[in-house]
Amino acid sequence: MPIDLDIRANVAILTLNRPEALNAMSPEMLEDLDARLEEIGADPTVRSAVLTGAGEKAFCAGADVRQLQSASAIEARAYAHRGQEVTRRIESFEKPILAAVNGLALGGGCELALACDFRVAAEEAAFGQPEVKLGILPGWGGTQRLARITSPGFAKEMILTGRPVDAQVALRVGLANHVYPQAELLEQALKLAGAIAAGPTWAISAAKSLCNLALQGDLDGNLDREADVFGLAFTTSDQQEGVAAFLEKRPAQFAGH
Repeated sequence: MPIDLDIRANVAILTLNRPEALNAMSPEMLEDLDARLEEIGADPTVRSAVLTGAGEKAFCAGADVRQLQSASAIEARAYAHRGQEVTRRIESFEKPILAAVNGLALGGGCELALACDFRVAAEEAAFGQPEVKLGILPGWGGTQRLARITSPGFAKEMILTGRPVDAQVALRVGLANHVYPQAELLEQALKLAGAIAAGPTWAISAAKSLCNLALQGDLDGNLDREADVFGLAFTTSDQQEGVAAFLEKRPAQFAGH
């Protein structure tokens, strides 16, 4: 499979492994990624994940343009919907997914990274939505997530000009959470993912879901839902352990319940 899976402790590493094509996403790779997500979703030992690309040149250079050259409007729409399904699955996945952007993240590759809960980038990384240069536009959620993560004005500049931004600009506008030297990127990503995996699984999953609601506009409804979920946390053994550990001045040992 062109999507490699490696599980270290409670963290799954998903690697887009097509470096000869800058890890460009073919329809087959998209299906493989969805299958890998299904696999780690069903594995109770996996509590967080890191998505990265093989090699040092690219995280993912986007869709395989050769396969889009002869697509009809109906086929292109179906491909956009399929990409949206996978990016939506990443975004709503109950286990946090971190993107370790090791190089170019362009087009669909940028959209995959945007769907992750946050992004850490190598110093050499670059983010871009260059679809306008092909006479098209982002189709896997880029017009929506880029504007929400950065700002509408910044997103429009990236999308309408097709110009990429480097890691430091991405860091400044909130597109990247951290920037590291290439040699340290995966280690730092695993450290962050491991810290999440060591936490209370139910509370982390619930908090992720609530954060995803933040830009949907219904503040009162979202606050009510937050209060409901906050109350439900008090039915979990992890909450009891967390409070007990704090009062006893010891590290908490969360079991994921």
